[in-house]
Amino acid sequence: MRLRPILYGLLALPTLVSLALYAADPEITVYKTATCGCCSKWVDHLKANGFQVIVNEVPSTTEYRRKYGVPDSLASCHTAVVEGYAIEGHVPAAEIHRLLKERPNAKGLAVPGMPMGSPGMEASRRDKYSVLLFDAQGRTTVYQEYPGN
Repeated sequence: MRLRPILYGLLALPTLVSLALYAADPEITVYKTATCGCCSKWVDHLKANGFQVIVNEVPSTTEYRRKYGVPDSLASCHTAVVEGYAIEGHVPAAEIHRLLKERPNAKGLAVPGMPMGSPGMEASRRDKYSVLLFDAQGRTTVYQEYPGN
């Protein structure tokens, strides 16, 4: 029958489309000031780890932190958004990929401040820091810890 190959093709189409979407690099939008060098290094880290990055240079990131629900207590030097999640500060790409895979009921991830040794803040010294998962009420839990040296 000539219909069988067509039928098989139609049945396979949803799988092929979902594989293509899964294989696509996630798109992340970053809001940063023009003068922040560590933010540019963090953007390079994201690109090197499979993200398509859209950079918006803004006078201040405060407006975007508030818009995307990042509590002031978690503030850092840049704010990003990926697939509905807010990303604040020097969050390692591995944790963002994990977030997108696990899809927890959360607002986003944050690395408050600018810890030495985090992506974009590379140095000979590495501070101990935590990646925090936060919800819409501003409650946090430790998502991943990184040791210092």
